Amino acid sequence: MAKRLLPLAKAYGLLEPGPVVLISVAGRAGANIMTQSWHTMMEFEPPLVGCVISARNYSFDILRKTRECVINIPTLELADAVVKCGNTTGGKIDKFAACGLTPAPAALVKAPLIAECYANLECRIADSRLVNKYNFFVLEVVKAWIDPKVKNPRTLHHRGMGAFMVAGETIKLASRAK
Repeated sequence: MAKRLLPLAKAYGLLEPGPVVLISVAGRAGANIMTQSWHTMMEFEPPLVGCVISARNYSFDILRKTRECVINIPTLELADAVVKCGNTTGGKIDKFAACGLTPAPAALVKAPLIAECYANLECRIADSRLVNKYNFFVLEVVKAWIDPKVKNPRTLHHRGMGAFMVAGETIKLASRAK
């Protein structure tokens, strides 16, 4: 096997665990959206999600202060909005308006759901002990929503440097998990 070295800065593109998401927050200045792909499931019940959010991101301080957000899961149809949200700052524009996305009220948090996303997870910070050192938030999902009309969502998965993979075929394998 002839393999070549991969620069360490590109290793994350091999391990991206899940779909690119849009995290919405709401603070005194209004609502904001950020594109995020560095997250992982940590527990089934209660559902816990760990995510890394850069302290340079406009939503970082809002999440830290309000301690709540919504993880919105877009499909391929929202690819342009996902990229635009990731390439702009909410400190300068209203991302909902600029990206053609619709804020919808959440049930348990002040941050809005994004109506166009096929799934939405209302979250509260469960643990912030790793935020100062690693910008790592542990979020507890307190309410989950899904569009029942979307049977096989084609989600986006960030591979790095502007490259994305689209989730494709779903297969079922024998499993004892229910």
